[in-house]
Amino acid sequence: MDNKYLGKLGEDVSVKYLEDKGYIILDRNYRALGKEIDIIALDKDILVFIEVKTRSSKKFGFAYEAVDERKISNIVKASLNYIISHNLSRFQVRYDVIEYYNIDGRLNHIENAFYAV
Repeated sequence: MDNKYLGKLGEDVSVKYLEDKGYIILDRNYRALGKEIDIIALDKDILVFIEVKTRSSKKFGFAYEAVDERKISNIVKASLNYIISHNLSRFQVRYDVIEYYNIDGRLNHIENAFYAV
């Protein structure tokens, strides 16, 4: 299974999980300033930017460990662009990470995984 297909699978599973929890999906694979956000959703009155990391094994560590300082900076920049361009500054913002392990179907949702500084 190639990485692109694996990544899309993880995002699709994550969207279904979020919708089942009552989230409203606003956007997927949002691109701005050369950066990308996997999923943008509303959790009640909180605007949530979600990075999905999908792995077929734990051979190279936990999926969330791939969300490093550079990735966080990119997500925050793109999220600020989204907030401004969609006039959503009235919302509280949260940044989450979802890990999906294709090998066993395990999904781990990390709320408030990082903060914009």
